[in-house]
Amino acid sequence: MSRSPRRNVLAIVLAGGEGKRLMPLTADRAKPAVPFAGIYRLIDFALSNVVNSGYLKVVVLTQYKSHSLDRHVTQTWRMSTMLGNYVAPVPAQQRLGKRWYLGSADAIFQSLNLLRDERPDYVVVVGADHVYRMDFSQMVEQHVESGAGCTVAAIRQPIGLADQFGVIDVRPEDPRRIRDFLEKPTDPVGLPDSPHEVLASMGNYVFDADALVDAVTRDATTDGSRHDMGGDIVPAFVRRDDAAVYDYQDNDVPGSSDRDRGYWRDVGTLGSYYAAHMDVVSPLPIFNLYNFAWPIFTSYGPQPPAKLVQGEGGKTAEVGDAVLSPGVVVSGGKVHRSVLSPAVYVEDDAEVSDSVLLNGVRVGAGAVVRNAIIDKEVVVPAGARIGVDIEEDLARGFVVEDGLTVLGKQQIVPDLHHLPA
Repeated sequence: MSRSPRRNVLAIVLAGGEGKRLMPLTADRAKPAVPFAGIYRLIDFALSNVVNSGYLKVVVLTQYKSHSLDRHVTQTWRMSTMLGNYVAPVPAQQRLGKRWYLGSADAIFQSLNLLRDERPDYVVVVGADHVYRMDFSQMVEQHVESGAGCTVAAIRQPIGLADQFGVIDVRPEDPRRIRDFLEKPTDPVGLPDSPHEVLASMGNYVFDADALVDAVTRDATTDGSRHDMGGDIVPAFVRRDDAAVYDYQDNDVPGSSDRDRGYWRDVGTLGSYYAAHMDVVSPLPIFNLYNFAWPIFTSYGPQPPAKLVQGEGGKTAEVGDAVLSPGVVVSGGKVHRSVLSPAVYVEDDAEVSDSVLLNGVRVGAGAVVRNAIIDKEVVVPAGARIGVDIEEDLARGFVVEDGLTVLGKQQIVPDLHHLPA
């Protein structure tokens, strides 16, 4: 049986995202460190995809409020040093002057020492804040066969949504070659084989290492550049007719079902973050966390099993269509269509529905939580209502957006009767 030639590949995970649209969840952490689906952080999906693809030399470029992100990567993602494998968080080092990263391309430019040390043949560059499964080795093989210096991963989207994405225009005679890269076009052209669809960039790339070094070095001295991978580096390859596209629908991940194959979610807003959780909660999940052939790796500490028990008043816990993480206790409460992260406690006669509760949230007896995202260690007092009355939520200083009520980390839930008039 023939085997593919061994590729010397370095993976770079861009994890410096500030995530302003996810506030208040990003008030105290970088976007890739935001918890997801109970036990994970967003970055776990990118790292799991890279590692499952067989690429075990990984650097994570961090910048914004990176302490919890660096701690998670350092404590969770440990490789065999004997085999020379690693996942290394690399904060902005100001190697080229007293300045932070100016963009994703500048982050790589300021970190070229990593490429000089590793001397890879190819570089896989991925974002750290999307929920999906992908075998990057298949994309690398197509990249090598294409002879292009750059390959962009793209997902098919309805043509009516083209103005929300960076859209890849392909050659009609060669649909794997990029003719133009269009930023949120209003008059897009459909694909040759599917006129009602366009290819949207996923923010994942493969480069010949030498071509990437040359591109980010040129970009560093280009007037007017935003120093962005998608906005500046890829268009530069396109202008030189040196850019290819990889269609995500061609990616075959082991263990994928017809329902979740090709799933990709950008969780850049509170609404999309919530919707992705509801995708996980559904009885037939659109995104299946239980694919053991392509696991999502993480660490959530020494938590005991989840526990459903009678409350003090003798009421039985009622739970349906929910994800319960280790350490969760539902004591005579009701939980429906919700995700409960580790160490969440729901007390007697409390109701939690259509909500996402992060680590250590405590819902007091008789309290009601609906259509809410509640960050770590918030205490919902007994009898309190969250997500029931928008005016009440606004009066207490909560964020209300897209029909959701959102509380930040350790935010106090004030008593409505004691608010100033």
